[in-house]
Amino acid sequence: MRILLVEDEPNLGAAIERTLKHYKYIVDWVKNGNDAWSYLENNWTQYTLAIFDWLVPGLSGIELLKKLRAKNNSLPVLMLTAKDRMEDKVTGLDAGADDYLIKPFGMAELLARLRALQRRSPQIQPQHLELGNLSLDYGSQTVHHLRSQGERQKVLLTNKEFQLLEYFMKRPNQIVTSEQIRNQLWEINAESFSNVVAAQVRLLRRKLEAVSCSNLIETLRGLGYRFNLDQ
Repeated sequence: MRILLVEDEPNLGAAIERTLKHYKYIVDWVKNGNDAWSYLENNWTQYTLAIFDWLVPGLSGIELLKKLRAKNNSLPVLMLTAKDRMEDKVTGLDAGADDYLIKPFGMAELLARLRALQRRSPQIQPQHLELGNLSLDYGSQTVHHLRSQGERQKVLLTNKEFQLLEYFMKRPNQIVTSEQIRNQLWEINAESFSNVVAAQVRLLRRKLEAVSCSNLIETLRGLGYRFNLDQ
């Protein structure tokens, strides 16, 4: 899942980004509202959730939220602010915020609020994703290979491998390009080498082959990749 984080406090932003990445979220962190709107308006990628700080340079969190809702964009938004008056909460919720978290807060509460937004959003995936003989569990962030005897073998994946497998499992038998994968699974400002997608696909293939899941990811020269259920 991909999150747009709009927060201008360096220490807080870095802490939130670090926590979210630990839980396998993909995070685009920007420090002002104008950059955030550029990300949203250009549709470079599809966000699952957004976290807006109320007071950021350029467009404020509230102004950003109002512009988003004026476009009929229903992206779930968690508003962060030090404003704790009831009138401020009402202003934020009336502007279109889905939830409101007052600073200072603990990361455990932030994660719980995001999980609640995920459950309420019709666009978010369920707790499990199962396809063929693979089972992906979002709660425990684990993947299992389901053997014919009913046994479950855990597949040890890195965060990026987990995200890549999820991307493929949501698009069975579809051709996806390296650019599509890179745009969706890597942060917009991330420094990545030209064959980063190919390298990650190779690593994921090896992990799957180690649990007898061979030939699931097909390379189509000049086109991209396809996750084959029939293999």
